[in-house]
Amino acid sequence: MKNYKEFFKSKKITVMGLGILGRGLGYTRFLAECGADLIVTDLKTKEQLKTSVQVLKKYKNIKFVLGEHRLEDFRGRDMIIKSAGVPLDSIYIAEAKKNRIPIKMDVSLFVKCAPKVMLIGATGTRGKSMTTALIYEILKKNEKFLKRKIYIGGNVRGIATLPLLKKVKKNDILVCELDSWQLQGFGDAKISPHISVFTSFMPDHMNYYKGSMKDYFNDKANIFKYQNENDFLIVRPDVQKLIPKNIKSKLIVVSKKEVENWNFIVPGEHQKENLACTVEMAKILGIPMQSIKKAMEKFKGLEGRLQLLKIYKGIKIYNDNNATTPEATVAGIEALITARKDLAVDLAVKNIILICGGADKNLDLDNFVKVVNKRCKAVIMIPGTGTEKLMSEKLKVESYKVESLEEAIKKSLGLASRQDTVLFSPAFASFGMFNNEYERNDLFVKLVKKLPARNAYSIAVAGGK
Repeated sequence: MKNYKEFFKSKKITVMGLGILGRGLGYTRFLAECGADLIVTDLKTKEQLKTSVQVLKKYKNIKFVLGEHRLEDFRGRDMIIKSAGVPLDSIYIAEAKKNRIPIKMDVSLFVKCAPKVMLIGATGTRGKSMTTALIYEILKKNEKFLKRKIYIGGNVRGIATLPLLKKVKKNDILVCELDSWQLQGFGDAKISPHISVFTSFMPDHMNYYKGSMKDYFNDKANIFKYQNENDFLIVRPDVQKLIPKNIKSKLIVVSKKEVENWNFIVPGEHQKENLACTVEMAKILGIPMQSIKKAMEKFKGLEGRLQLLKIYKGIKIYNDNNATTPEATVAGIEALITARKDLAVDLAVKNIILICGGADKNLDLDNFVKVVNKRCKAVIMIPGTGTEKLMSEKLKVESYKVESLEEAIKKSLGLASRQDTVLFSPAFASFGMFNNEYERNDLFVKLVKKLPARNAYSIAVAGGK
């Protein structure tokens, strides 16, 4: 959008949720540079947010209201920009709506400001991050063929989407990972991506949605709800039954058969379906199959998603930090088991030491416990409300509760033998012990990389640190 500065200049905007050096900081700084009249409010205190506040303190057009929200800051404003995870029953958002103030979010506001940019979005309880990364990888490597610039945004670490208005031009492509919270913004704006991918749907965030799968799906469904007859919706087979028959867009249901024999580094049958979704997307844009395959052969994986981080004394250490639900951890365990099957290893031998635990999301643990009992050699649990809930379940494997991630790694390596696997796959949210999942990821990576080099070697993975 050429005139984005004029659009935001002098607009009275309340930013609800600043956060710590993440997307909130990115779009707040962008709006400040555009000359908006900003109120930044967050329930975290000035001390908790000091790193973000330090970056923004030079802007004289920002008023901070920290450690609280005030109803008065949701009156007489031109716009409210809310961060992900603002409660559905927020009295402050209700106050803004009562005063007919538009509620916006980072990505949906970008789309409204840059309607000539093609948007490709991926969502799903599991698979959206991997699929987004795969799509971006293919498109970025085929920029010359497409004759367009490719950008990435949405729920991607450290990237605010709104500031991309400074870079994008007509017909460029933005690839976005869209969680249910970002898709709330799409619902408010009544928009959907031009090409949408819906990978999976299963229970998650039930603490936020108060146990309602219907409400959770309604947010997810915004990825296709406002598409038209020129748009595309790509789904994995399990999602097909959830899609209404009266959608306007072209529905594509993928099959992993096409990619079954591809040399793909990430283990797991579900990952092959994510790859198949990506291939269908690339076909829509006319990218030759040879170019698609070439890009995928060079893909090195994604940090925090079944990432083989190091082999230490013959023990494989996997980082699956972004598995924040029991079913996501189950998928990781089953993927490693499938990989062993491909290598003709004795599957009766339990060789996975699982590190898990964290904050409860009000999700069922029955299948998780069943799989862990069947597949794991031992379970090491870090603190959290979810851990307390898990400890009350019928775990039959050797189990330990520890006080830190460092202690968990030490304990797991003490229990592991050569040819065993240590899998860090939390199954729960990071809050309580960490500010966010990224902080948890970084600490795990740091601790593993500190293991003595003479007994280990690291695996080079895209996005690794």
